Order: sequence, then structure tokens, then C-alpha cells
Amino acid sequence: MKLNINNTFSKELPADPKRDNSRRQVIGAAFSYVTPRVPSAPVLVHVSEEMLQAIGLSEDDKKSEAFLRVFSGAEVLEGAEPYAMCYGGHQFGHWAGQLGDGRAINLAEVVHNDQRWALQLKGAGETPYSRSADGLAVLRSSIREHLCSEAMHHLGVPTTRSLSLVLTGDEVLRDMLYDGNPAYEKGAVVCRVAPSFIRFGSFQIFAARRDTENLKKLTDYTIRHFFPHIKGGTSDAYVQFFAEVAERTFDMIVHWQRVGFVHGVMNTDNMSILGLTIDYGPYGWLEDYDPDWTPNTTDAQGRRYRFGHQANVALWNLVQLANALVPLVQETQPFEEVMEKISEGYHLKYMAMMRQKLGFQTEKREDPEIVDTLEQMLKATETDMTLFFRNLANLANDTNTEGNDAFLEVIMEAFYQPQALKGELLENWRSWFNRYLQRLQEEDLSDEERREQMNKVNPKYVLRNYMAQLAIDKADKDDFSLVDELYQMLKNPYAEQPEYQQWFAKRPDWARDKVGCSMLSCSS
Repeated sequence: MKLNINNTFSKELPADPKRDNSRRQVIGAAFSYVTPRVPSAPVLVHVSEEMLQAIGLSEDDKKSEAFLRVFSGAEVLEGAEPYAMCYGGHQFGHWAGQLGDGRAINLAEVVHNDQRWALQLKGAGETPYSRSADGLAVLRSSIREHLCSEAMHHLGVPTTRSLSLVLTGDEVLRDMLYDGNPAYEKGAVVCRVAPSFIRFGSFQIFAARRDTENLKKLTDYTIRHFFPHIKGGTSDAYVQFFAEVAERTFDMIVHWQRVGFVHGVMNTDNMSILGLTIDYGPYGWLEDYDPDWTPNTTDAQGRRYRFGHQANVALWNLVQLANALVPLVQETQPFEEVMEKISEGYHLKYMAMMRQKLGFQTEKREDPEIVDTLEQMLKATETDMTLFFRNLANLANDTNTEGNDAFLEVIMEAFYQPQALKGELLENWRSWFNRYLQRLQEEDLSDEERREQMNKVNPKYVLRNYMAQLAIDKADKDDFSLVDELYQMLKNPYAEQPEYQQWFAKRPDWARDKVGCSMLSCSS
């Protein structure tokens, strides 16, 4: 097995001079060299064929002992010097100081077909940033990250990727619900892949320590390798860099809102400088359309990271990044102008996205009100977001809403409590559908053309929490078949795939309040 290793981050940025693994504050460095922990009895659970090819490996490589050893952490690639990154961050709105890769170890950067990929093991042992933790990960969270990383890519959402999932053969002690009842779980390692794992917090830590020299080195490095069209080294370049990061970030958020994804823990250390979805912890998809829902038990009271607040949090996080970059520009006004422009642009992006979901190709003055009314209706009725929008595409343009409920037949299976559709609620739905159908008449599209367009943006299959939990339950019994079944299905989330029709359904009643299916903790 041979990879084209071409490290830049560890070659061009300052390293922690200490080589031991003691927990410490790392000053004046972007990373610390570490060595992954050797697992007891690694077993390969699953591999993404796409990412295998993307980094320049073959099916034969996947079957080799070398692959298992490298991507379980048992062996270090020749030419690689693994390291953990140093960064800080705001967690739930509060500055947490130094954080860093507490359970992630960067193996190397590889280049294949002119594309650079950083390979990172999650759950491969302690680092100087682990604080009081063990640096390990468990099977349940690793399955969720592996599947979701790849599912999001195929949904068209900017994301980090996942190459492989490996059982370590070790037992890991975790208090899953933070209720004082820890238990041993199967340990696992995921190999995450992205062009870079640099975060907002990577810049924040240098700014917080007033280390402008290394802040500049990191920013120039990032521009040079990932925003090469920007001519770096000037104040204008740093502002342009920030503007493009902000643009990418809000593009990502619009995609999250489009598919009903809730990240669950949008701390600044979990925000990619490349506008990628990163750090899959207590995420979830909306089951019933509830903008106030968060999948994170730690966030249950404040609901800071709830679905309907994600754009606002992204804006707040970008302000923190701007504050970190101010020392390079020596004034705040350029950043404020960017923020104002980007904030206004988000609302335009969001409305354009909602028009696509509703099958509108043109822009009409009444569209914002149609969208707002629909969102109010979806909240008023416990409605499955994925099923509603997917089935809405099947509504005929000439459906009659006067004196009958034929319009409901198309979307009825999206309602969790269809018996509640009566009286004023029913009348409100009839009124909205009447207006929606009138609006469709203004579009020059046949039913078939509109359905085709809507089905390109409204997925049929998403990784609902209960589906992931079923795969986890089987995997705990050494049956990994459902992991692969979901992986294969989620590679084509917009296709009908009748062989997987059973997964196009509302969350079952048993999963409403089941651990792992409704809310999750940050425990890994």
C-alpha cells in the first residue's frame, strides 16, 4: 500500500517542541507531534469505496494487512509524522481557551489527481489536548460519523468525508447520558478525510494569546493552499479571505436547512475554515418540523444550537473569527461591512433554496409569505419534513381544493397525527394549498417537469437517528450488514430506490424517546 504523502501543515507551521504526550498548554505552535495508540485486535468494519479511490488506493489495498494497521493506528506510514492540532474556541457562547485535537490525530496529507487530502484518525488515543479524557471513541458514535459524513456528501452538503471504520478490540468506558452510570462500550477508530481540518478556533487561539506572528503564518498558509486566487499578505487579502469563509459558511448552513440537518454543537472549534460540515457528534435530522429542536442533551435547556437558530449561530461564530483576524488588518470596519453584506445575502440564499423545494423557478413578490405561512403550518401540525417535501412534488397542478380534501392524500403520510387535521387547522391547510396551487400556475412547468426539479433538492432518504441506532444495535452484535445497507442507500438519496422503500417512512413510535433516537450527548 503506497500513498503520495505531501505534508504542508506540519512542514510550514510551527511545531510544539515537546514530544511527550503530557497534557499541557501548547504555546507558540500550531500542532504537537503524537503517536497513535496501538489497538488490541483491530477489525475492519467498513470502507468508503469513493474515498479509497480518492486518496489513490485500490480494492486490493483495502484487503491488505497494511491498510488495517495504518487506519487503526497500529502502524505509522513511512514518511508520515502524525500530529494533533492546537486550537481554541467558544463553547456554547463562552470562551473555553485551548481545546485542540483531544481525540483526533492527523496521519498525513496525501495528494492524488491534483487533490489534497488530510487523513485524520478519530479515537486513536491521547494527545496533549486530551485534558482529562482518554482520546478514544466508541463504536456507536463512530458508526454515526462514518455514515453521516458520506451521506451528507451525496446530499450535496459541503462536508468532511470518512474513509474507514475500524473496531479496535478494546473496551472504552463512557457515561453516555452523563447521569453517573458509565459502562464499557466497544472502541472504534474512524479515518476522517478533508482538504484540511483547520477551524475558526485555530485562528482564535493565536489571537487570544496575542501571538500575531503565528496568527499571520497560519492565515497566510491557509490562503496560500486553500484560497490560492487571493494574493496574500495584505490587509485587503485578509478581509477577502474572511469574506469567502463567511460565504462558504452560509452556503453550508443553507444546505443544512434544505435537508433538515441539525448539527447540534456549533462551537467555534467545530466550524471548518473551508465551510465544511465537521465534527459529527450529537447531530440529527428533523423528524417533525420543529425549528426549536436540538439533538444535543447538553443543549436541551438553552437550545442555542436548535435547527431554526443555526444561521444566527453561524453569524455569531463568524464575528468571533473576524475578531481573531482584526490584528492582521488593524481595523474592524471592513469586517463589519462583510458581515452586513453576508447576513443580507443569507436571507436571499435561503429564499432561493425554499423556492427550489417548492418547485418555483421564478421569483414572485408573494413567495416569502407563502414560505412563512408554510413553515407556520408545518409547526402547527406534527409533520415529517422529509416526507412532506418529497411527496409535495407529486401534487398535480390542477388539484381541486374546493369542497374536498384530495390535496391531503398526497402528503397524508407525512403527518404524525393525521386525526388532528380537522376544523380550523384543516381550513388553514386548505387555504395554503389553494394559494400554493395558484402560484404553481404561474410556472411554465408540467407536473412531471416540476416533480423532477423538486426531487433534485428534496431527498427521499436521510440518515434518521433511529436508522443509525438500528445499525449500531446490530453492529454491537458483530453484524455490520445494516451499516453497509444504509451506506449504499444513502449514496443515492434523491433516487427512488424502491428496494429501500421501507426507509422512506416517519420515525416509528418506539424511537420517539429512545436513547440514541431522539437526543444524544457529546459522549464518544
